[in-house]
Amino acid sequence: MSAVPAVGAAAGAGRSVRLGPWGAFLVRRLVGLTAVVITLVAGTFLMVQLIPGDPARVVAGAEAAPADVERARHDLGLDQPLLVRFGTYTSGLLRGDMGTSFQTQEPVAQIIGGRLPFTAEIALLSVLVVLVLAVPIGLAAAARGGRRTDISYTFVTGTVGATPEYIIGTLLVLGFAIRLGWFPAAGAETLVSMVLPIAALVLPATCVMARIVRSEATHVLAQDYMRTARGRRLRPLRLYARHALPNLLTATLTLGGLILAGLLGGTVVVESIFAWPGIGQRVVEALLVRDYPVIQGCVLILGLLAALLNLLVDVVLALLDPRTLAGKGGR
Repeated sequence: MSAVPAVGAAAGAGRSVRLGPWGAFLVRRLVGLTAVVITLVAGTFLMVQLIPGDPARVVAGAEAAPADVERARHDLGLDQPLLVRFGTYTSGLLRGDMGTSFQTQEPVAQIIGGRLPFTAEIALLSVLVVLVLAVPIGLAAAARGGRRTDISYTFVTGTVGATPEYIIGTLLVLGFAIRLGWFPAAGAETLVSMVLPIAALVLPATCVMARIVRSEATHVLAQDYMRTARGRRLRPLRLYARHALPNLLTATLTLGGLILAGLLGGTVVVESIFAWPGIGQRVVEALLVRDYPVIQGCVLILGLLAALLNLLVDVVLALLDPRTLAGKGGR
């Protein structure tokens, strides 16, 4: 009777040895990524069905006769049953075909390919700036301490962090573009055109992440090994960079990954405010004319980028702290 579990345990141990911790980690993450992709495909198809209005009427024109509207609906494939349209949509994605714009008749992949570099520019730079600013600000606030510092820090980061990007973007345009004239209010003609869109994305995300860093740093700085390190009279830069930073990055990046992924969603609003020719602005334009294939393609790409960003954060966490390779079930 006792040989069966032993064999099972040995077999389980054998599977674990064959995969290894990194192999099991990557399998789990790939399974999760596959589930996210399936959800995104289903979600992007279903969400356009909820958009009010008739794209066939938009394509045929406001003054079109009912027969012309029906002809446009047939040409766009909108007269097909829902399941048939879903099958056409998914089979097209499997072939790398994201459809054709109802309005311009351009392939959606071509539209996204022309817009993606602009969105990638401000999104990647925003992520980099948030990481560079939030970690030292949060660590400095935790190291300085004090009641006045805590109150001021909590008020400022809480207020800015809770302010939506569209309000911050509007205030930046009014202050730095219209009143002072330091930066262009819209467009992407020069490098300085990126300053205000990136600032609108970075300010709230930096404040939220800096609060997380401060909370984690306060806990880390109270540990015994930090008191021992201070007793050795190490220089502050070496003390915090060598002993505090590695221990607070794990929890910070875990929550920060969600914040950074949210930056991609913020680009939809910010690109519209600053007329930045990225995917976000194209989504808004497509929504106004009910261009279903463009909406589906843009949202799908933004969702995939967010999922890949979270996967990258997980890999970085595993490199920094190998204990995360075991996952929840392995702890």
